[in-house]
Amino acid sequence: MTSLEIVPIAASQIKTHGGKLKFSTLLESFRSLPPDQLADVFHFLQNREGGAKKVFSNRVRSFLPSETFRFINGKEVIWDVPFPPIADPKFTFIDLFAGIGGMRIAFQKLNGQCVFSSEWDEQAKTTYRTNFGENPYGDITKINESEIPKHDILVAGFPCQAFSIAGFKGGFEDTRGTLFFDVARIIKSRKPKAFLLENVKGLVGHDKGRTLEVILRTLRDDLGYFVPEPRVMNAQDFGVPQHRERIFIVGFKSKAAFNRFSYPKPLNVKKVIADIKEKDVVPVKYYLSAQYLSTLKAHRQRHSDKGNGFGYEVLSDDAIANAIVVGGMGRERNLLIDHRLKEFTPTTNIKGPVNREGIRKMTPREWARLQGFPDSFRIPVSDAQAYKQFGNSVAVPAVNATAKSILKALTG
Repeated sequence: MTSLEIVPIAASQIKTHGGKLKFSTLLESFRSLPPDQLADVFHFLQNREGGAKKVFSNRVRSFLPSETFRFINGKEVIWDVPFPPIADPKFTFIDLFAGIGGMRIAFQKLNGQCVFSSEWDEQAKTTYRTNFGENPYGDITKINESEIPKHDILVAGFPCQAFSIAGFKGGFEDTRGTLFFDVARIIKSRKPKAFLLENVKGLVGHDKGRTLEVILRTLRDDLGYFVPEPRVMNAQDFGVPQHRERIFIVGFKSKAAFNRFSYPKPLNVKKVIADIKEKDVVPVKYYLSAQYLSTLKAHRQRHSDKGNGFGYEVLSDDAIANAIVVGGMGRERNLLIDHRLKEFTPTTNIKGPVNREGIRKMTPREWARLQGFPDSFRIPVSDAQAYKQFGNSVAVPAVNATAKSILKALTG
């Protein structure tokens, strides 16, 4: 059977639980569907109330047998996921460049209903689906903006890319070919009441400041939004022990909302490494080999001899973590001392014995906590993928605080 030969899913094939449908069971029933049709089904089931209902209903009717559509439409769904859809939402939002859903957690916590999500990475989509009961749509460049449901707030953590400006005004048209253009065209079409865009701190000086200049000109002049000056915010100011600076760009369709808005002030909550450390003994696989630790020490010494500060870093329990990042020294700059290990027999293919200094990497769960993800958040992927996903994600409490300020401005 080729990928195009989809077996029709009959209602009789779908198992119920006490007359209700369960997300995990439905997922197994619809596994044969292409990714975007799978996204259609679960976006439909999560949005059977409100303005987004018709959008997804029409899509699902186009490929599901009518009997199957009527069957799933008439049943209540048990969302056996950590973050089910909000029962009585106060506002709607869409989640672009969704990653593993850090922005979604922040907005759902404020009683928001996510009516559309998009993420291209398949492993990230697995984590997102596991936690929210929704399969995000794929490549945003192939999504028709007119098919995205109307929404109150657009949220997006888009990548930082340079723009080629050659004799143009430096606005909307000059962003073509970049992923910011896709954010802009969706804003232009759907006209949300507000948006929150998140990016790396480096966006401020990217391409000598021209990239941010074009973004702001596009949002203000071409799209007609009221946009206060962006703010670089640090995760450690919002209750997580991580020095992580990110730029937040907020905009409003209404000038009155713009006038009411102010970025959140730092919370008077200081956390340290001890607050996020695993309570139980960590498996030996997270401990560095003596040989690798020796290599790291020599590497740091070479840089130190040249007057550079580059190298690994071991954090004390009362310290603040360095920004967790993907690849490079991401994990080596956030090593911990943990002397609780008693069994030193390696369980992975390391060279030589495990170090006896108690030096280990943080676990994926500890990285999740550094980003403010609750422990109820499930990690269904390998450690390598988990580090990548949390390193690419957002500090949930910083987003949540900003979202509160946006909603306060919108409601007056």
